[in-house]
Amino acid sequence: MALPDPDSPFAAKVFASPNHGPRKHADGSEGRRPDMLILHYTGMPDSGAALQWLCNPVSSVSSHYFVFENGHTLQLVPEERRAWHAGVSHWRGETDINSCSIGIEIANPGHPGGMPAYPDAQVAAVMQLGRDICGRWSIPAERVLAHSDVAPGRKIDPGENFPWRRLAEAGVGLWIHPAAIRDGRHFTRGESGAPIEALQAMFAMFGYGMPVSGVFCEKTEAVVAAFQRHWRPERVDGVADASTITTLRDLIAETQAAANIA
Repeated sequence: MALPDPDSPFAAKVFASPNHGPRKHADGSEGRRPDMLILHYTGMPDSGAALQWLCNPVSSVSSHYFVFENGHTLQLVPEERRAWHAGVSHWRGETDINSCSIGIEIANPGHPGGMPAYPDAQVAAVMQLGRDICGRWSIPAERVLAHSDVAPGRKIDPGENFPWRRLAEAGVGLWIHPAAIRDGRHFTRGESGAPIEALQAMFAMFGYGMPVSGVFCEKTEAVVAAFQRHWRPERVDGVADASTITTLRDLIAETQAAANIA
């Protein structure tokens, strides 16, 4: 039986994974539309082995698309179906990220392999695929996210050297120039009080699954590091310094302005 054509014209063909299911609403009914795009790296030294793992029923993992280093792109799961790429995740109250997102796996060994640069051909392929997906599903820029954003502490992909700025300039995702790193007041694990509570509230407002406890806990540190990894990648240390907080404030303002325009 012939395989169907890919949903995106920027995928060369369908390379089907059996690992998927129906998209569901919070009430359990089926038919949820995706409104998020989640980017991953494979974290494996061999792209072929990574592809096979995503298509192996034993793995219980998959993604909608797979992008090789040379930009060659395959579709593994139909966009209307729920791929198993995000795992235990959270964003803006959503806890079933798989049901409301489309996942792209980008072949790159990542942190385990020394974080090699993403080749230009691969980045260009992710850009055109991302533009197509976001355009067809009306996915807003602020809902183009890293796996590490929706699963801070548990996941760190696609990593701090992923070219988020280039993607945003190409129309995929949100980016503002991060505030300069400078000396000054900062917050670290173990601190507590009203300033920590306000900081946690800002991260929760932006979208992270952040407890607003007033205590700079391990979870808070993981969220700060995840934020830095995406939007302030010059230094990823989990310390809420002035640069991190200012960049977060500016991103909140940017998303609120966009929402008011919409």
